[in-house]
Amino acid sequence: MKDHLKDVFFQLLRMGLWGKGELALERPLSDEDWSVLYRYAKNHTVEGILFDAFLLMPEEQLPHRALRMKWTVRVDQIERMNKQMNEVIADQYTYFVQQGIKPILLKGQGVATCYRHPAHRVSGDIDWHFEENGYNRALQLVREKGVKVNAVMTFCCDYGWKGIPIEHQRKIFDVRSPFKIAYLKKLENKYKAKQQSLLIEGQSVSLLAPELQVLQVNVHILKHLLGVGIGLRQICDAAILYHAYRDQIDPEKLRRMYKKIGVLKWMHLLHYILVNYLGLSKEDLPFPYPDKLRADWMMGEIWLSGNFGVHDERYADGKASFVSIHPDGARRMWQNMWRYLPYAPQEAVFFPIRRITARLDAFLSSRRSRI
Repeated sequence: MKDHLKDVFFQLLRMGLWGKGELALERPLSDEDWSVLYRYAKNHTVEGILFDAFLLMPEEQLPHRALRMKWTVRVDQIERMNKQMNEVIADQYTYFVQQGIKPILLKGQGVATCYRHPAHRVSGDIDWHFEENGYNRALQLVREKGVKVNAVMTFCCDYGWKGIPIEHQRKIFDVRSPFKIAYLKKLENKYKAKQQSLLIEGQSVSLLAPELQVLQVNVHILKHLLGVGIGLRQICDAAILYHAYRDQIDPEKLRRMYKKIGVLKWMHLLHYILVNYLGLSKEDLPFPYPDKLRADWMMGEIWLSGNFGVHDERYADGKASFVSIHPDGARRMWQNMWRYLPYAPQEAVFFPIRRITARLDAFLSSRRSRI
């Protein structure tokens, strides 16, 4: 994408996120320009957010009628999918609780509620964590329902429920360093009393405490950056959560969490991006980042990789491997390890190690199940 179009893209993204601003154009956008913007919006799964910017624009700046109709249809599909996903969340939550286990909704719709238009956030899957060692029991219950579980790995399993992808997460946080396990467990216990609840389709669903919700979403972003990349949807999630929870979190405690986990330097990079590209107010950050910091290189990686690295044209001709189903996945992880080593050293080192052992564990489990 040409630089002037990239600037327009981020203007529209900021307008859609915050519901304010005007689109400043050097020259009118052509039909081809709008087609490119739409394609990149889909690559980063933020087409619903850019669509929300249209209400702030005069008629002469809007895309041509045919694309506007196409975009509207796509947003309608997003709304319908979110409605279906919410129904499944309420259904599953009720079922699990009735069976005596305690689910917590991670990311996804729990974050979407913080957006100006929650139904316009593209949904991925439903992620559940289960308190009091409920992971194995929940998996057993799903299988007793006759649901086919696609994969059972060290930290998660996944399956479909009424057409919606579901994941069970054994761990709340995507932190790979084994030296942080005890501290993370301590955090879970400490903040249990501050858990939130969210009403979804008439059902009250449990969410993490605000501090842990922010921490969980942000370390999840780092996990994918250490893998094969991540798109702007999750970066928007980080900005929206900081804005929504500004008065509900203890900034110093959150800073200590980042430092204790070993990701504080990386968090400064993310905060730079949230302010300088997504338009988050510096006052919404829990603490300032260094004045001379530059993280444009990381934004460049996010921009090129797209949603979970699927649209990264740099690796379009690569081949999948045992380590990753993504083209050139092993090489990308190797490059990312060195790229992020100065900012989150333990995570950069342990991510590929844990990735390989998890793949090996899944492979051996599948072999045993066939014997």
